[in-house]
Formats: sequence, C-alpha cells, structure tokens
Amino acid sequence: MLTIWGRKNSINVQKVLWACDELGLDFDRIDAGLAFGVNNTPEYKAMNPNGLVPVLKDGDFVLWESHVIVRYLARKSGLGKLCPDNLQVAADAERWMDWFATTMWINLRPVFWGLVRTPPEKRDMQAIELSVKALTANFELLDAQLAKHHFVAGNTFTMGDIPVAVGAFRWYNLAIARPPLPNLDRWYASICERPAFQKWCMDPLT
Repeated sequence: MLTIWGRKNSINVQKVLWACDELGLDFDRIDAGLAFGVNNTPEYKAMNPNGLVPVLKDGDFVLWESHVIVRYLARKSGLGKLCPDNLQVAADAERWMDWFATTMWINLRPVFWGLVRTPPEKRDMQAIELSVKALTANFELLDAQLAKHHFVAGNTFTMGDIPVAVGAFRWYNLAIARPPLPNLDRWYASICERPAFQKWCMDPLT
C-alpha cells in the first residue's frame, strides 16, 4: 500500500493523486500542508527536509518532488502506458514535465497566488499582469505543440500531460483574459473527460 502526504487542493499533490488513479493504484492519503500542518513536524521533515508536499512512501522507500513521484509510479506500474516504453517518446513526455516546472509554473504561480490566495487590497496587479502576459506566451507555445499531436508527447496520453493539465485547469479558471487557442481547447476538453482528472483536479481554486 502506498501512503501519500499532502492536501488535496495542492497542485503538486493533485499530480500524484491523478497519476495513482490513472494507474489503478490503491493508496492512503494523509492531509498535510497549509492549514493541516504536519509538514513542519520533525517526523515529516525526516521524510522530506524541505517540509513540502507531497511525500510518497512505498514500503520502506520514501520519495518527494511531485514530478519524480509521477515518473516513479509510471515506470513501476505504467510502463508502456503512462510512461512510454519508447525511449524518445518518454524523453519527450519528461521534457514537458520539466518545462512546466522551469517555465510555466514560474509564470502561473504569481497569477494563482495573486488572484486566489491574496486579498484584493494586497494584490500587486502590475506584477500579476506581467505574469499573465508571460503565461499567455507559454500557453501559445503549448497550443502550437498540440497542433501537431493529440497530447503533449504524441497521440497518446502520458505522464507528460499531467503537470501541464493541472496548470491548464488554473489557466481556464482564473479571472484573466485568454486568447483563442483552439488546439489547447481541444486537448483540455479531452483531459476534462478523464474520470481521474475530474476526481482529483477539478475542485474550485482555493
């Protein structure tokens, strides 16, 4: 049995929960982070010294960093499915996972925190607007990729779609202007049809 520490409304925890559901894996989840605390305790920091969520425990093996957890689970239980067995396709999927972490999230985080978790009177709207502009360019780039394939790394859903899709959920649900991006819209509509995405990733933004 897998154990996952993390609150359900965390974007990083959602990636792991969604991956588990896609793979048909049973797990126990323990709320941790923000209002739930837990992540600052000595016991938790013995597992993850960063004090962040999620943490995965698989038997005696403990792992943190959401994308690494998704890759681990996909290789262990979804090789040839969630993790492509073709080396180059798998690398392409991982490229989009890393792109989310190094590029999209850098621009999405200030918009999300600014508009969802910051009171209106404390918002830095100039900084938010700059991040929206950069984020729009990110999604335009993704739209161009999706003009070539049904999913980010080809014509099959893979682990590469998971981080980008949880980011897209926020993009579509934030109170911002969005340009027409037909390829992104088509891909996102197909993501929204996936039961595991509906279950773990489509709660109201908080």
